[in-house]
Amino acid sequence: MTLEGIMDKLEQMGTEQTKKTFLRHGAQEPFFGVKVGDMKKLVKDVKKDQNVARALYTTGNSDAMYLAGLTVNPKTATKEMLQDWVGKAYWYMIAEYTVAGIAAESPYAVELALEWIESPNEQIATCGWSTYANYISITPDDQLNMGEIESLLQRVEEGIHEERNRVRYNMNTFLIVVGSYVAPLHDEAIRIASVVGKVHVNVGQTACKVPLATDYINKVKQMGRLGNKKKTCIC
Repeated sequence: MTLEGIMDKLEQMGTEQTKKTFLRHGAQEPFFGVKVGDMKKLVKDVKKDQNVARALYTTGNSDAMYLAGLTVNPKTATKEMLQDWVGKAYWYMIAEYTVAGIAAESPYAVELALEWIESPNEQIATCGWSTYANYISITPDDQLNMGEIESLLQRVEEGIHEERNRVRYNMNTFLIVVGSYVAPLHDEAIRIASVVGKVHVNVGQTACKVPLATDYINKVKQMGRLGNKKKTCIC
């Protein structure tokens, strides 16, 4: 499939209702309004041509950028590509899902996550927290730097409520992921979640809610899934 052919298919899949939904979440033109479930029908074919998969992101079209995140092979991602991608991630769905997912499965996951977390740019910082959380969810505990994660947990405990809007959201997600996926740090995550309590995030004109970390982590434990890693964080 050519880039033009894929863009035509995405345009055909788009609906005004989905566009309205994405606009309420912060999307910006240009985009067609394609549901992720429909977009996944193109993944198998697009993956066959990695040049086309990467070119999708450079279009600046939100639907195409998201599809790029589903089709680019993260193991072949360069540091330069990921830096370019994060700089162009203009709303949270691209920053927190597309870029974070590819970065988390790339060889530069931790290095870039730690760099991005320090960024004064809200989208980049939130991508950093999401990247590290995604990395944790797919990486065996014996390959994780527990001291580094504990340091980030302390940062959540001390500063989450003073952080920027989407950064707050992803720090809360990071706390949930550590408590759910890293068995040795479960108790510490629960303690911090209890201290943090409810995290308030402006989600605009949407029905989205910020999960209470203690409830979410305890639910995972009750289901017997504590410490169970995911095969992939790209979705």
